[in-house]
Amino acid sequence: MKPISKWLQISFLNLLLVSVLGFILRYKIAFSLPIVDQKNVLHSHSHFAFNGWVSQTLMLLLIYYLSSQLREQIWARYKWFVYANLITAYGMMVAFFLQGYAFYSISFSTLSIIVSVLFAISFWRDLNRISGKSVSHLWFRSALIFSVFSALGPFSLAYLMAIKQADQNLYLASVYFFLHFQYNGWFFFAGMGLLTNQLQTDPYSSKKLYYAFYLFCAACIPAYFLSILWMPLAGQIYYLLITAVLAQLIGWSLTVGVIIKNSKLLSEKWPKAGRVLLILSAIAFTIKLILQSGSIHPQLSQLTYGFRPIIIGYLHLVLLGVTTIFIIGYIISLKLIMLSKKVIVGVSIFVAGVIINEVLLLIQGVAALNYSVIPHIQILLFGAAIILVVGLGILFAGSLERRVK
Repeated sequence: MKPISKWLQISFLNLLLVSVLGFILRYKIAFSLPIVDQKNVLHSHSHFAFNGWVSQTLMLLLIYYLSSQLREQIWARYKWFVYANLITAYGMMVAFFLQGYAFYSISFSTLSIIVSVLFAISFWRDLNRISGKSVSHLWFRSALIFSVFSALGPFSLAYLMAIKQADQNLYLASVYFFLHFQYNGWFFFAGMGLLTNQLQTDPYSSKKLYYAFYLFCAACIPAYFLSILWMPLAGQIYYLLITAVLAQLIGWSLTVGVIIKNSKLLSEKWPKAGRVLLILSAIAFTIKLILQSGSIHPQLSQLTYGFRPIIIGYLHLVLLGVTTIFIIGYIISLKLIMLSKKVIVGVSIFVAGVIINEVLLLIQGVAALNYSVIPHIQILLFGAAIILVVGLGILFAGSLERRVK
């Protein structure tokens, strides 16, 4: 078994734990669980999802890429980054669950940022050792930059708390800064780097992928303002946002065109289950871009950001529908785990749970806009959480099965 296969088993366990924390949140909302604090569990759930699942797994996949390109045994050197990130992730999960924002949780959060910076430096140096130019390297480098850049959000938040600044707008702006450059920076650019590495089959494809990269890279920073349109912004910002949204739409169209052009080759190289998951991730990302485009309207943005179900639905669309399904699809496509019947069943149940969860959140959000209440919606969302846990439990069990070769 390859080193990455063993580490991916831990990643799938972490994803299962993320779903269990989500299950606890949904149970407390639908019924009653006075022994746990809702905010503490929410912080534990979100921080562990980011560090224990997404960042941990992206690190593994990037290390695997380096290993395949350099033809060296680099796992012995990089395993310390993976161990360190894993320790900080578990530390945050436990500390936030027990005490919320306090000494231990903040300490583990700070350590996780230090680990991500050190990983970025080491990976950047090793990337320079790979001969030949590749557009995937541009995606990787930008992903690392945005990962480090996103840390300004938590640091500004800590500064506001230290000076006892109670401005709610500044507080939310700091939170959304971190979320934006994690979701749309580190997560997205790292994923696109992994994907484009599989798509550079000819000069035409490479050229289109270069254009797509520059469009997305140019749009990433100004697109942050889409997250804070409820704040008073200068009128010129809206023209910049329109340009950023158009750049992303064009960049995505170019990428989809390359995928379609190489569809026959990909169908021969990737198993059907992996292709289906990557298509679902692409559909979710397209929906995300459409929703993002609509949010340019300031009144619509202020309206939607005022309703929690809409925010939660959007964040889960990106984290589950786009990022998580992509990562699982990529892992399966590269055959980094054995594609057993149990894995396929687990993934299928999980995807069904994601779709059901998103549909229910959409219904709840639309009803909230009309100040209506959907009967038993919290129980239905709790049911969706159960489906997610069951699916990921089966997926984790399937990942433990040994590879044939």
